[in-house]
Amino acid sequence: MAIKTVSVDAVQISGFKIETRSRQHVAIVDQPVTGGGTDAGPTPLEYLFVSLAGCIITIGHIIAKQRRLPVRKIEVHVEGELDTDVLMGKNVEARAGFSGIRVHVNFDADMTQEEKEQLLREIDARCPISDNIHNLTPIELIVERRPVNESVGFSN
Repeated sequence: MAIKTVSVDAVQISGFKIETRSRQHVAIVDQPVTGGGTDAGPTPLEYLFVSLAGCIITIGHIIAKQRRLPVRKIEVHVEGELDTDVLMGKNVEARAGFSGIRVHVNFDADMTQEEKEQLLREIDARCPISDNIHNLTPIELIVERRPVNESVGFSN
């Protein structure tokens, strides 16, 4: 078994604008102006879909290389709906997450439709992001005891 730890640090910059760091990469999370943000980056919900689409393409590329499949390019479109009244605290009866997620995948490959569908099933079975969405993954929420100014400490 090969275990890998993945981590991301995030700090609120101002309002809804958040700076995240993973390894040497910085990404901004924000809300649209209509939602009170500055639209400096995708929302957390959009990043979930970015992660899913990116994982599907990455795993597809790995499988294509491993099996020497004639895949030239993979395109992915992800969409879903959720009840925003839940995240705004107006509805406590519905779930906060998406009611469903649709992933449209287009393979530029010399393969039959059936071969592409089989490839997509294998991608889904090997994609960690897809697995975490399909299956319940325990999340442990821990309140830190240190003062905020001693926490992540990003610098400009």
